[in-house]
Amino acid sequence: MRSLILTVFIASYFVVSTAAQSGATLGTSSKPATSATDKATLDLANKVYAAHGGEKFRAMKTLVVRGSVDVNSPSLFNQAIAGGFSMAFAGEKYRVELSTPVQSFKQAFDGQQTYTSAQIGFALPPLNRLGMPLLQRLSNEGYVLSKLPAASKGKTGFRITAPDGFYTDFYIDDKTNQVKGFESQYDFNGRSFTTSVEIDKCRVVDGVVIPEKYSQRFDLGQLGVIYANFKSKDILVNTELADDVFTSVK
Repeated sequence: MRSLILTVFIASYFVVSTAAQSGATLGTSSKPATSATDKATLDLANKVYAAHGGEKFRAMKTLVVRGSVDVNSPSLFNQAIAGGFSMAFAGEKYRVELSTPVQSFKQAFDGQQTYTSAQIGFALPPLNRLGMPLLQRLSNEGYVLSKLPAASKGKTGFRITAPDGFYTDFYIDDKTNQVKGFESQYDFNGRSFTTSVEIDKCRVVDGVVIPEKYSQRFDLGQLGVIYANFKSKDILVNTELADDVFTSVK
């Protein structure tokens, strides 16, 4: 159970880690580029991009988020487990911490090496290849914008696929043009895993729209389904972060 709780927490990076890019690695335009889509889908993506901050969203270099999380899984344990979390991102670097009565966990990545306080025994895709980070990277070469699949008929949105094949289906609020939810899927050792997110509330910080309160469903196949509710208390954009934040989990 402990490793599953940590897995859900790490999967939550896909929601808020939009700052895991640096201006030097992104395209020069604040509008997304595409190589295989229709004009209507491209126009929608441009509106969504603008609704999340436009150029400020694209150029965001650091993000720090701290708050609370409740984790539950009816098939694995019969009560919600309350805890706290913190995340810090700068370019490809990140640091995350989770604290619950069950177990505490820390992990950092300095751009080349990963440091962790515990082994979760479960592989996850790159943190910048699923969820909101894909939206910020859409102006990069190799990221493809396309229509939602036929199974999503009736929903407003689009799919973004990273160069390595990871993709996310984004669902858009017709009134605000902001992302109201998304679904991602990836395969590992012949098994398929999915995660879906519903964003309940966003916060505008320095002109950038960041998910503040959201719920996440993480389907681990035969391992069960886990639900997590996140509520951010502190959200800091473009705060200076020392390099040693990402080189140790002490």
